[in-house]
Amino acid sequence: MKILHTSDWHIGRALYGRKRYQEFERFLDWLIACIETEGVEALLVAGDVFDNGTPSNRAQELYYRFLCRCAGAGCRHVVVTAGNHDSPSLLNAPREVLRYLDIHVVGCMAESADDELVVLYDSNGKAELIVCAVPYLRDRDIRRAEAGETFEDKGRKLVEGIRDHYQRVGEAALAKRAELGGGLPIIAMGHLFTSGGRTIADDGVRELYVGTLGHVRADIFPDCFDYLALGHLHVAQRVSGSDARRYSGAPLPMSFGEAGQRKLVLVLNVDCRGVDVQEISVPFFQPLATVRGDWSQITERIAELKRDAVSIWLEVIYEGEEILADLQERLRELIDGTSLEILRSKNLRLVDRTLSRLAAEETLDDLTFDDVFARCLAAHEVPAEQQGELVAVFREAVLALQDDDLRGPR
Repeated sequence: MKILHTSDWHIGRALYGRKRYQEFERFLDWLIACIETEGVEALLVAGDVFDNGTPSNRAQELYYRFLCRCAGAGCRHVVVTAGNHDSPSLLNAPREVLRYLDIHVVGCMAESADDELVVLYDSNGKAELIVCAVPYLRDRDIRRAEAGETFEDKGRKLVEGIRDHYQRVGEAALAKRAELGGGLPIIAMGHLFTSGGRTIADDGVRELYVGTLGHVRADIFPDCFDYLALGHLHVAQRVSGSDARRYSGAPLPMSFGEAGQRKLVLVLNVDCRGVDVQEISVPFFQPLATVRGDWSQITERIAELKRDAVSIWLEVIYEGEEILADLQERLRELIDGTSLEILRSKNLRLVDRTLSRLAAEETLDDLTFDDVFARCLAAHEVPAEQQGELVAVFREAVLALQDDDLRGPR
């Protein structure tokens, strides 16, 4: 059986205010062609279908139109699990209807482990594969808060909760395999951060829990999984070097930091001998580039890009010693009449001179929640020994708000 593993589409995500619907549409068109060309029979989408819990009508239209096209491309089964950016209620809402199209959606942790199992059948009605469709496991679902517990206690409970849930789902899969007879392969899905996972600056990978709490080791997953299809990290990578435990990564660059990164989907050939993994490169539908240096270096690099006559979105970082108060105007003149577009510019020299306040070129897009809170602490002269606990409480409050937003209206 041929299976395609992908994740972290983040449909609806903008890049410094620039909408990217055309890119998402072109990717989904390409994915349909890839499914058809490769003879993919099952598609696994391991979370973060949308970029936020309230996706636009256009984002939802792209998603549902894609799902309807899958069967026509020869894909007989689709399994979608929610990520930390998704609204469980929004993903789950049409799942009973989608099930008639052999599209299986798991938006939140089920009460019974059996409800996270999806058995895929061939055209003759014979069971071919068991999928453990585990969505993003939210803190409130797997950990009971207790008064007086330390952050170490919270971290331990989170990891134990994740491990125990995968153990229960694995045991349910083994029982299902015994019930169906034969040595059916078992593939698990997940949306989490494994210890040692690689990220890229500004890639938009939101911490799932506070700090590194909840980062899990590869050995927490049951041995019965023939393959583990993970989402959340945008860099395609193996977990602890294993070919059978992998992140597919985001198929589109979510930031300028990801611009030079090879983007992938993973095609699995599953048979009685095991799982063979093939990497397929995703094309770049909208070129991105970072130009940095002093003014002469920036001018030279942009001149090279202009000669290519390709539509490129740029991030420009000025690092020269000369103070350029008119950097924005100079850049506009430099790209005038070209197919280049500057989405973001940073004047590091000016930032250095105005470190005590927001620089003229800096916007909220350049700051994380933690950055803003750190500046508040500094502005109010909070002693360093008090800052650690305040930062931890602040992060918990932010994560609680994000969880509420993603769960949607009740």
